[in-house]
Amino acid sequence: MKQYRNVVICMCILLLLAGGVYAQQKTVRILAIGNSFSQDAVEQYLHELAEAEGISTIIGNMFIGGCSLERHVKNARDNAPAYAYRKIGTDGKKREKGKMSLEAVLADEDWDYVSLQQASPFSGMYETYEASLPELIEYVKVRLPKKTKLMLHQTWAYASTSKHSGFKNYNCNQLTMYQAIADAVKKAAKANKIKIVIPSGTAIQNARTSFIGDHLNRDGYHLDVKIGRYTAACTWFERIFKHNVVGNPYAPEGLDEARKAVAQKAAHAAVKHPYKVTELSITNANQ
Repeated sequence: MKQYRNVVICMCILLLLAGGVYAQQKTVRILAIGNSFSQDAVEQYLHELAEAEGISTIIGNMFIGGCSLERHVKNARDNAPAYAYRKIGTDGKKREKGKMSLEAVLADEDWDYVSLQQASPFSGMYETYEASLPELIEYVKVRLPKKTKLMLHQTWAYASTSKHSGFKNYNCNQLTMYQAIADAVKKAAKANKIKIVIPSGTAIQNARTSFIGDHLNRDGYHLDVKIGRYTAACTWFERIFKHNVVGNPYAPEGLDEARKAVAQKAAHAAVKHPYKVTELSITNANQ
């Protein structure tokens, strides 16, 4: 009898261990319905950050440059095949399909997370969320499994020197724009019962307080292809997976340790405090 009990206990332990391995190997599927700002955030580095911690991912981005919530809603109503669907598979390779509709891509994978976002010129204008976000949420929700978690992507303020025409909506002031985005996204998330906000905008603003300064954009509004995009990816990683990104071994080739530290700490602070700027006492010299 004792021997039988020991065999049963051993089998239970093996089953538990096998379950743990399966849980670790489960592929997490993430879809962004966005524009070039979601391209900056998820199409590079997010897969690698997850892979560095043994997390398998499939990452999709529905891309139309400058696409607003209003246009996403129109595309949904018309079932328009208007998107470039960029997809990073478990192998880390990006593939693209053109002329894809929202309906087709929502059905393409068993998505665990789906993010929505406003176009950058309107990202700090709450009335634009109020006008279009509820309808887009309803469209998406009926085409997704109940387990899928909706997210709102809080995008970033432009560089202080930006010449983007949308900067005039914020008196061409970076901090005014950042605060407007933070306030609008917070209010929109609460109004639409979206529990996950990815605070990329706060992470970028945090990084700007470091020795890097206001040098996280490549053209005044899109993110720099290394430090800017890496900071956003770190934010997505920590917010979704709830793993502290500080200390993650992955960084893009050519990004030095000081900038890696800024990006990771800026993202970590943003996830802890998504609607306010955290000053980072990081200098290039002390890394």
